[in-house]
Amino acid sequence: MKKVAILLSGCGVFDGAEIHESVLTLLTLSKAGASSQCFAPDIPQLHVVNHLTGEVEEGASRNVLVEAARIARGEIKATAELNISEFDALIIPGGFGAAKNLCNFAIKGADCEINPQVKAFISQFVDAGKPVGFICISPVMIPHFYGSGAKGTIGTDAGTAEAFNAMGGDHQSAAVHEIVVDEARKLVSTPAYMLAANIGEAASGIEKLVHKVLELA
Repeated sequence: MKKVAILLSGCGVFDGAEIHESVLTLLTLSKAGASSQCFAPDIPQLHVVNHLTGEVEEGASRNVLVEAARIARGEIKATAELNISEFDALIIPGGFGAAKNLCNFAIKGADCEINPQVKAFISQFVDAGKPVGFICISPVMIPHFYGSGAKGTIGTDAGTAEAFNAMGGDHQSAAVHEIVVDEARKLVSTPAYMLAANIGEAASGIEKLVHKVLELA
């Protein structure tokens, strides 16, 4: 049985991990006969967003690991607890948390930096040559880990694609039901809610990504 790590960035599309993308990933892995373990960095969120109004709650503070535990039903570990030898692959769902908490792309764009805990975590999979799947906005981190020419997609948004290329990546436009595979780097990405109009559309690409990651593992 293949074991896959899932890196979450909180809980909720506007300030954490996209819940549908996270659950679809976990569901597809389970149906494919693979096991999974959720992880998240033990850090404060950039900010807290009221998901009913879309407004930032001034003065509010939440922890990424604590919030991500909601999605994982409490079965989650801090990124520092990773034992890379136990895992065959990694998948990173999107949501604004990927661009606000895992890195600061939402603020700095092409000049973004990866959170140190997150960088140490993802680098272990990259250095070990294990496949990694990036969903939605999380592929903006690809150039930081795979260097010049690494292929990935965030869908069709011109501004984000331009930033991806400015960081050294090779952006490939893709529809919601498609995946982009960099075979040499064992790297897979799909747009999901960068383009999806509903959960079914998001599932169409995520399911393909999960199966491809398992195939590469």
